[in-house]
Amino acid sequence: MAISRSTRSCNRARTADQRGFAIVTAIVLAVLYFALMELLLLDSSRQLIEAQRFRARVIASNLAESGAELAAEQIFIAYNNGKTVTENDWQGDMSGSLTIDEGGAFTIEAKGTSAGVVRTTAHVTVWGMAKDGNLSIEFTDHGPE
Repeated sequence: MAISRSTRSCNRARTADQRGFAIVTAIVLAVLYFALMELLLLDSSRQLIEAQRFRARVIASNLAESGAELAAEQIFIAYNNGKTVTENDWQGDMSGSLTIDEGGAFTIEAKGTSAGVVRTTAHVTVWGMAKDGNLSIEFTDHGPE
């Protein structure tokens, strides 16, 4: 029985070279794949930290605004001059104080601190005039602490 040409062309040395090439290719592809996964993990963790910081800034700003509103409420409750109002909830702490002078000019200073993984503090200062039942806000200053 004659050996067929297709099985005869199968050389052992040639197969070993092909196996080595296949193993090297598989290792290189695995290393590249794991490097890509590592880059994705690093990028997603960076974005998570940025999102937490952004959330903390927004919450702190909103809490400071709420603290200013609580202090402003004191204008209409018998001019409680110098009273400090503090509140806290699951989002964080807020505080506000109101100062009214003899001429009706008032200053509200408020502060909000966010709760959570990243804690951030923001402040709000409001200057205005309260006279004859009319209230006008002249200037506000918002910002991080």
